[in-house]
Amino acid sequence: MSTTHERLARELETARQRTLLLTDLDEPELLRQHSPLMSPLVWDLAHVGQQEDLWLLRHGDARRAGLLPPAVEALYDAFTHPRAVRDRLPLLPPVEARSFVAEVRGRVLDRIGRAGPDDDPFDVAMVVSHEAQHTETMLQTLGLRVGPPVLGTGGPLPAGRPGVAGTSVPVPAGPFVMGVDAADEPFALDNERGAHVVDVPAFRIGRVPVTNAEYAAFVADGGYDTPGWWSPRGWAHRQEAGLERPLYWGPGGARTRFGVLEDVPPDEPVQHVTFFEAEAYAAWAGARLPTEAEWEKAAAWDPATGRRRRWPWGDGGPTPALANLGGSALRPAPVGAYPAGASAYGVEQAVGDVWEWTSSGFEAYPGFTPMLYADYSAPFFGGDYRVLRGGSWAVDPSILRPSFRNWDHPVRRQVFSGIRLAWDVDEAGA
Repeated sequence: MSTTHERLARELETARQRTLLLTDLDEPELLRQHSPLMSPLVWDLAHVGQQEDLWLLRHGDARRAGLLPPAVEALYDAFTHPRAVRDRLPLLPPVEARSFVAEVRGRVLDRIGRAGPDDDPFDVAMVVSHEAQHTETMLQTLGLRVGPPVLGTGGPLPAGRPGVAGTSVPVPAGPFVMGVDAADEPFALDNERGAHVVDVPAFRIGRVPVTNAEYAAFVADGGYDTPGWWSPRGWAHRQEAGLERPLYWGPGGARTRFGVLEDVPPDEPVQHVTFFEAEAYAAWAGARLPTEAEWEKAAAWDPATGRRRRWPWGDGGPTPALANLGGSALRPAPVGAYPAGASAYGVEQAVGDVWEWTSSGFEAYPGFTPMLYADYSAPFFGGDYRVLRGGSWAVDPSILRPSFRNWDHPVRRQVFSGIRLAWDVDEAGA
């Protein structure tokens, strides 16, 4: 087995440990549809095994027989069965789903164990990414669940530091390389490729994400009652959905997350806001949302060397001293908690904590070529989606990169989504 395959086998096991931890619940909890926005947890559990079977045991050939009968396997087709109806499907019971995913994993590890140094490991990396993305999805489901806590209150995080909320850093005008190529990031997904030069005008960007305290000021100032801060679509959705504050916030300065009632931490990045809420807050604050190109330049480009950094802080991977990733904290870290993780421009907490809405729609880069899973990105280009960048506290560090692109409908806020502000250079504050 090659060293790369050994590492990917460990990452598969790490992802599976998280999957099993999040589904270590009573059968009724796993079968219940906690929200029409999300699948029953037992669907996610079997789906990750079904995809692993398809891509790693059948090499993506759906015509080949899998470990599930065809009629059962079809239940886990995400395009055929929308989330809202999955609780009505004759899904595998939890005990059978666990047995199925364990059988698939055993066979996959046997296959990986026979891999040689010339065997392309991209399909394994793609499956690692798929399962890790589903563990974040399952955390979203558990966030929408009503009932006593089943995950605890989360692990410790470093303290923030005062004086960074509301500050910004300049990013001078000039070109940078957006996106990546296989030579630099062999496991990057298709929508992150290929690398291309983008010339970006000068702008300023928030040093850290917008905090709960800053967002609470918008709420207190009547931000949800003032249509002038909202786009026409955003105001229509705010009225239709009855939005009054971020998801999980109560009217009295408290919130309930994962079944735990607590005060809203003032120095923590705000999360669970829609694109429309982020857009309205930015207008109220005299700012705007960054474009996707602005976000990536501020996070990954090093003007001193004229090249991308692999991570905002350099080429070494994430550690608990640099970013809040992996899901164990169950929350974002307070702003200013990771000064050592700053980018070349001084942007902090660009990776981890909260996904950050950008103003950009989800489109293909020049030279886009679909990967093995051809429907991962292409069906969503040009739709009603906005790109989110940076990754949240729930993302596994093994699958994240500054080039990683997430996307969702602008009305979604069960995702761990937050805000970073940007300004044209003649509009920036201090």
